[in-house]
Amino acid sequence: MPEEPKVVHIDELDSIPGPATLTWRPVRRTLGIRAFGCNAYTAAAAGDDVVEPHQEEPDDQQELYFVHAGRATFTIDGQSYDAPPGTYVFVPDPNSHRHAVAEEAGTTVLSFGGPPTFEPSAWEWQFLASQYLASDPDRARAILEEGLKARPDAGSLHYNVACVEARRGRPEQAVESLRTAVRLRAEIAEWAREDEDFESLRDDPGFQALVRS
Repeated sequence: MPEEPKVVHIDELDSIPGPATLTWRPVRRTLGIRAFGCNAYTAAAAGDDVVEPHQEEPDDQQELYFVHAGRATFTIDGQSYDAPPGTYVFVPDPNSHRHAVAEEAGTTVLSFGGPPTFEPSAWEWQFLASQYLASDPDRARAILEEGLKARPDAGSLHYNVACVEARRGRPEQAVESLRTAVRLRAEIAEWAREDEDFESLRDDPGFQALVRS
């Protein structure tokens, strides 16, 4: 049986005081997350810390903060940044000194951290390229090529390249990209069978061989 999901509201988490004026809500520990660090901090009063002054060295973590409620002022390597609700603050260098103070009572900051080992999913490039598929296929192709440099074995990216090439009137390139996509992910043949992007290839023997049920 798969492990059951855990669902918790931020207000249901423990509020643990310290150090200094910091109040910690142990998100990662409560949910048992192992993929990355994540926590939350809530200020009882304006002027309280919502990120304690620190550097990540020697943990070698990148950190991302999100202002969930209230307003905070972040100071990173001596530079101050206003952070109203909805603001992301990304600190890529573990050696950067960071500190955040609440400007309002109830300010809550979420934190996420981990070593820079994550590999983006192929859908990021697919979503970005999709808006240009009809209006600017050359730009869509360039975005997909960027994705393939990072994820060369992503069948969905090769599939989207095939769609672009079919729209550009390049049947040989379209079939070749589709062949690679189907080899990497067999169910892609079913996608192509009904996809309007391949309307110009319906009579192409190479296309027919790939999508034959």
